[in-house]
Amino acid sequence: MAEYVVPAPKRRRGRPRAGESDARERIVAAAVEEFGEAGYDGATIRAIAARAGVDSALVHHHFGTKADLFSETVEAPMRPDLALPEILAGPRDRVGERIVRYILETWEQPEVQRRGVVLLRTAVGNKLTTPLVAGFLSRELLSRIARALEVDDADLRASLAASQIAGLLIARYVLRLPALAEASVDDLVARVGPTVQRYLFE
Repeated sequence: MAEYVVPAPKRRRGRPRAGESDARERIVAAAVEEFGEAGYDGATIRAIAARAGVDSALVHHHFGTKADLFSETVEAPMRPDLALPEILAGPRDRVGERIVRYILETWEQPEVQRRGVVLLRTAVGNKLTTPLVAGFLSRELLSRIARALEVDDADLRASLAASQIAGLLIARYVLRLPALAEASVDDLVARVGPTVQRYLFE
């Protein structure tokens, strides 16, 4: 009587194969190179996978989206793209305030602030990291907001808003300018929010 052999289950696309235990590390190393050379906008999952010598599905399996991979690569302390639905909810004329509040309230968390300050110090002093951080903030949060609300010159508006927010974070958490460091979140939201609103929509 012939022995019945149970067929092996089909491998799901993107799952690690034997000998790929270091795939995650290779993907991160490849992402660092690709982001550094192409910038956030220019880097693609396909190009990163090619550098790492893996299928692009494996990159998605380990990290999900490009934003997820970037956050892992630079250890980003926050994910503004995930907050987008909440920021867009409510009156359009208060979007600037909601952006500033979301960012500041997130940065007031001790662990986020610790990692964020390290990232900002690195960004300011590194010609490769600076455009990556700016590109991530602009593309994953501000440009999406501007486009979702159908305004002209969305990329320029998003970059201007990003410059305002980046300057605020550096002044408050890195340079720790006394008046800014001591100001309440509510006060800063009331003062900076309208400026971000104007950059994005007026």
